[in-house]
Amino acid sequence: MKEQVEKLNKKKEQALLGGGQKRIDDQHKKGKLTARERLDLLMDAGSFEEIGALVEHRGRDFGIDKEIYLGDGVVTGYGTINGRIVYVFSQDFTVFGGSLSETHAEKICKIMDLAMKNGAPVIGLNDSGGARIQEGVVSLGGYADIFYRNTVASGVIPQISAILGPCAGGAVYSPAITDFIMMVEQTSYMFVTGPNVVKTVTHEDVTSEELGGAYAHASKSGVTHFTYANEVECINSIKRLVSYMPQNCDEQAPVYDYEEGNEVREKLNTVIPANPNQPYDIREVITEIVDGDSFHEVHKDYAENIVVGFARIGGRSIGVVANQPAVLAGVLDINSSKKGARFVRFCDCFNIPLLTLVDVPGFLPGTDQEWHGIITNGAKLLYAFSEATVPKITVIVRKAYGGAYDVMNSKHIGADMNYAWPNAEIAVMGAKGAAEIIFKKEISSAENKVAKLKEVVDAYAENFANPYKAAARGFVDEVIEPSQTRAKLIRAFKMMENKAVKLPRKKHGNIPL
Repeated sequence: MKEQVEKLNKKKEQALLGGGQKRIDDQHKKGKLTARERLDLLMDAGSFEEIGALVEHRGRDFGIDKEIYLGDGVVTGYGTINGRIVYVFSQDFTVFGGSLSETHAEKICKIMDLAMKNGAPVIGLNDSGGARIQEGVVSLGGYADIFYRNTVASGVIPQISAILGPCAGGAVYSPAITDFIMMVEQTSYMFVTGPNVVKTVTHEDVTSEELGGAYAHASKSGVTHFTYANEVECINSIKRLVSYMPQNCDEQAPVYDYEEGNEVREKLNTVIPANPNQPYDIREVITEIVDGDSFHEVHKDYAENIVVGFARIGGRSIGVVANQPAVLAGVLDINSSKKGARFVRFCDCFNIPLLTLVDVPGFLPGTDQEWHGIITNGAKLLYAFSEATVPKITVIVRKAYGGAYDVMNSKHIGADMNYAWPNAEIAVMGAKGAAEIIFKKEISSAENKVAKLKEVVDAYAENFANPYKAAARGFVDEVIEPSQTRAKLIRAFKMMENKAVKLPRKKHGNIPL
């Protein structure tokens, strides 16, 4: 027995070393941690239980059978983050560049199967050169096995992908199916085809960073939701992100201790400029409404005309969707609609209530938007809000014009409570544009056209550019003083914590993709 124990310990030491000390040192020189160092940072101290540490690859071609590393390039297991169970895999770039083999894929699939059976999140720390070429189609099959599990798990358990190195070819599609993607500046890349292939096919000369680096995917493509300066920041953010989520679709997010006190926020009475065309930062409104330092923004650098993120109000997790008047006046366009829709659907999947802050002048006009599908893309946000059955509250803080009023979680598409501030303008369009259409003849025939225009604009604004017509119809439940918003929301979300809605029986809807 003693000899067997010694043999086991020796094998465990080999597994811990991965591809060897030299390759570990190379990782550190690039500013990267090793697979196990990442897990040590992510998991609660002493909680990680490894599964499959002694697995070996089965490849026998092209001399690969001469190199055997225990674990086969990925560390898999389970443990806790802040006392809550999670399942993790961490790819080891020191072993065959973290490339995916048959057994490597089987280890990841085993972890995902366990996560599904036991209802807990899956976190993937990705650092891989792609499919292991020496294994051919077997490695491609391994990717497909993972993709299938990602899809089946979608909406059942939270799935988070951290890209901590290269992620190319087939490797990118698993993270793309997961709920959130995180990247590290200068060390992580995602692309279907790398710079060399791009140059050969399209003659474009582009670097890895320009093609698929963190900044490119955070600001241009929207593929990644978060970017960080280094891996430590990234891993700490994963811990924070998980704290807003339940373990699975059948549970509620954790509720944190909170003692209700004076919830009046006087700053909200002055945050909106007197000039209705003057911009302001909607984050100032969010900060005053939610619990202190609880707002965790998602997709910060993409489609900045809408702000989405997690927060807490009265200790409870909520998702926030808010128009951003500081960028493009807060209009809805293709990218902001997609960004908002995806976030709304995640929150609905995992029982996270939604708060919508509205200040929207409409949809962005123009040939570029029309030709690239603003109709179907705008419908994504409409569909997502309509489909969501979680508690939904809307606060109209300034403008709510045209079809964008409907789309931004209006009463008509299922908002449970709809509040408006006294200066809110709810109308088909702005007063000037509406008056010019309605009173076109009167204005053109008037002796003083400027004076007549001002007269009819003021008349229209008095009649329609306010929240009271909507409140009279019941489309707005209450017109509230801005400083009272937080107190109203705490009570309203508390009131709806047991909300239950049954949708018509169907296999699934057909969102306009």
